[in-house]
Amino acid sequence: MKSHQIQLTAYPKGEPGSDHFNLVEVDLPALRDGEVLIANRWLSVDPYMRGRMSGIKTYVDPFPLNGPMEGGAVGEVLESRSDAFKKGDWVMSMQGWRDAYVADAKLVQAIDASILPPQAYLGIAGLTGMTAYVGLKRQIELTAADTIWVSAGAGAVGSAAIQFSKAIGAKVVATAGGAEKVAYCQSIGADAAVDYKAVDNLAKAVREAAGGGVNAYFENVGGTHWTAALEVLKPKGRIAVCGMIQRYNDSSAQPIPDNLTNIIAKSLRIEGFIVSDHMDLRKDFITDLSNWMMAGKVSGEETVREGLANMPNAFLGLFKGENRGKMLVKL
Repeated sequence: MKSHQIQLTAYPKGEPGSDHFNLVEVDLPALRDGEVLIANRWLSVDPYMRGRMSGIKTYVDPFPLNGPMEGGAVGEVLESRSDAFKKGDWVMSMQGWRDAYVADAKLVQAIDASILPPQAYLGIAGLTGMTAYVGLKRQIELTAADTIWVSAGAGAVGSAAIQFSKAIGAKVVATAGGAEKVAYCQSIGADAAVDYKAVDNLAKAVREAAGGGVNAYFENVGGTHWTAALEVLKPKGRIAVCGMIQRYNDSSAQPIPDNLTNIIAKSLRIEGFIVSDHMDLRKDFITDLSNWMMAGKVSGEETVREGLANMPNAFLGLFKGENRGKMLVKL
């Protein structure tokens, strides 16, 4: 059987382009005992993937050049030589950026597509939602008494963080780029939303929207948002550092913000995190998410591109703000 996969041709310096990716046809091996043949139906693109295109090992190995890339995927079992799966089962894996693959059955996880749409396991019910949950519950320890600022509020993790924060009972201020995204943030529960592209002083705008400052900040953007957050946070404020997408395509070092002394003066608590280090919260996440969804407090927005060949464009679109909610590619 033939499979098609996207391969990385070179490690980009600065913003990646379509020329850094190549669509390749490969032969799949015959199944051996304990293996499954999967046809992917939905693929995920995420900002963290930019770090794996740097050629430098961080908390995970870089993508190999001229080899299959990886990412979240859900698909159907076409053939199985494992007792754990049968034809037609839905599974989730990290075998993305391809339309089909053969793998050890231990490397895929069964999902129940009768409870939620299969693609939800790549978004609100998957690592995206789990990332928002971990940041709010463990890093920030959000309560109903808090006012929180969520950056990139119209993005996948940001939109989940807005909804989860409201479900917890907190007051939420979001930032997003453009009037449409601001309206979307408000439609999913943000008490106030600021178009960062339309203001001259981001810190002032967020402070006014929050009614005097925030107790917590969910960091997805970095750069100018990070600098503004150090101004807007109240004493004893908490920051969950999830991502800094504004910095991912920098080709050279950027100046350090000159207001870092606010960390000391305000006794701020700042913690970065990788969601895979906090899987002990998975059971609590599923319980809370189920309750919130049944109560109508949480839903998952998706931006969908179609076709494996559109994977690079979908990924690059994340850095241009083309997604509302989770960016997915449907095969």
